[in-house]
Amino acid sequence: MEYQEVKQDLFTAPSDYYLAHCISADFAMGKGIAVQFNQHFDMRNKLQAAFPGYLATWQAQGRSFDCLLQGRVFNLITKERYYHKPTYQSLQGALEIMRDLCRQRQIQHLAMPLIGCGLDKLQWSQVSAIVQQVFAADEGQILVCIK
Repeated sequence: MEYQEVKQDLFTAPSDYYLAHCISADFAMGKGIAVQFNQHFDMRNKLQAAFPGYLATWQAQGRSFDCLLQGRVFNLITKERYYHKPTYQSLQGALEIMRDLCRQRQIQHLAMPLIGCGLDKLQWSQVSAIVQQVFAADEGQILVCIK
């Protein structure tokens, strides 16, 4: 996978790019870039409609990460509640699910912000290394959009 960090608004990525961001299993989406995803795509309502009872299922299964594709948005679920913090392990697990979904659907163009590094407080140098390692064997392009 070709990896690039660019100064660009994520929401101006070409329309053949799938977008990715981190959320919590409660679909709160009340702060950070998730608010913009909600504004652009009505993501919270779409997720609640497509995955009713998701949080209860997450809890019952003892999950610590997941990835839900809704339209052209990958919702990387890295924590149970919006006020929790993810771990590098939960982020990597969510990215691996996203990679597998990309392979299944032959998706080769991804764009994302500095995932896990705003409100979630992970260090970009480590997150970037994880992203590149997870997608190392894949074709296509990842754009990391930095405002």
